[in-house]
Amino acid sequence: QGSLVESGGGLVQPGAALKLSCTGSGSAIVTGHKGWFRQAPGKEREFVAAIDWELTKSYYADAVSGRFIISGDNGARTLYLEMNNLKPEDTAVYYCAAVMTTTWGSRPPDFRFWGRGTQVTVSS
Repeated sequence: QGSLVESGGGLVQPGAALKLSCTGSGSAIVTGHKGWFRQAPGKEREFVAAIDWELTKSYYADAVSGRFIISGDNGARTLYLEMNNLKPEDTAVYYCAAVMTTTWGSRPPDFRFWGRGTQVTVSS
């Protein structure tokens, strides 16, 4: 129901763009609100972005607002995170999550299902 697999991470230079994908094998990624988080070395996991199950509204952490875009394709059971103008401080393991268990707009929200993450490294 809730298996999630991220892909698309890699090593990029500052200012570059990268698009992450998260594919779900079950219904969770389609029927629930979903989101992206990240965790840098030595730091706690932090909220990045969330989108509602109908893919009509979203909200972002201040650190990425205006640079990152969350979107999805329910037919393809896939969630995306488009990251633009990447900075070294964006370096982290990025996780997708599905089925929000907290109120819409919560900061941070919590989710029932989590992927295992994909590494994003921004370095010159």
